[in-house]
Amino acid sequence: MKKLMSLLAAFILCAGLAQAANYRLSEVHAEGYPTALADREFARLVEERTNGRIKIEVYTGGTLYGEETGAIEALQVGDLAFTRVSASPVASYVPNINAVQMPYLYKSGEHMWDALNGPIGQGLLADIEKSGSGLVGLCYYDAGSRCFYTTKPVNKVADMRGLKIRMQNNAMMVRMVSLLGGTGVTGIGPNEVYSAIQTGTVDGAENNWPTYQNMGDYEVAKYYILDHHTRVPEILLMSKVVKDEMSAEDFAIIQQCAKDTQEFEIKAWADKEKSSEEIVRKAGTQVIELTPEAFAEFQKAMEPLYDEFGKDFMETIQAIQKVGEKY
Repeated sequence: MKKLMSLLAAFILCAGLAQAANYRLSEVHAEGYPTALADREFARLVEERTNGRIKIEVYTGGTLYGEETGAIEALQVGDLAFTRVSASPVASYVPNINAVQMPYLYKSGEHMWDALNGPIGQGLLADIEKSGSGLVGLCYYDAGSRCFYTTKPVNKVADMRGLKIRMQNNAMMVRMVSLLGGTGVTGIGPNEVYSAIQTGTVDGAENNWPTYQNMGDYEVAKYYILDHHTRVPEILLMSKVVKDEMSAEDFAIIQQCAKDTQEFEIKAWADKEKSSEEIVRKAGTQVIELTPEAFAEFQKAMEPLYDEFGKDFMETIQAIQKVGEKY
């Protein structure tokens, strides 16, 4: 009997050990960045709520995968368990996600979060797994809004005429600038924007408050125009291979922990935005807030772009616009 009890105890111990798991999460942003802080909070909650059975090691600063696309590919084959990426590359697998990044779509951050946390956004999140891409969408994170910054004031669409604006290598965003009367310039890396503005290669660029401040671009482009042309959320992804290997109970914990970090990340982002804005304003940057009439003018200029780039997911676009009717 004593031997039997020992064997039973050993079996229980082995079974318990078999349930323990260590996973990796890849993050391209640096330590301390809002999404990196949220990644670590996610890992902390998972370990806490599984009593240490599931541990997630967070790799920030691109130390595991330097590009988001590389992390996505690793998720697809199960070489990586989790990653935080922009919604943009995920749209390659779920085209309707393109709808959330259309220019001048949202009236405010509140409008975006109403759409993302409601049936529209949660439906898109579920569609990631349904796409057969090998990816599982867990939750959205904030990445703020992108605004133009220039070497001359811009108060209306006419003020954009003739300006050369550094843009990401994205056909829709380049088209956006041309519809506003300017020229979108690609092929300039993030670390080259400062010198490109300084030498007159371009008249400005566009990005969020933290990047505008962190890269020092506010020193050479002293006008920050609050046009909020795009709000592209981040997405915390999980590998379908890894999900299928765990119990439904453990996945439910993972899913809830992810959702519980959303407000944590939104606050971290707001704090970072505020500190960056304060630094920039103290440096003498002129922050230009568009009038409602001017913002409507920027929106109207996008009508051809919506016909060209949004026709395949117009139903989702219109649903998002309807959510914004109350604002």
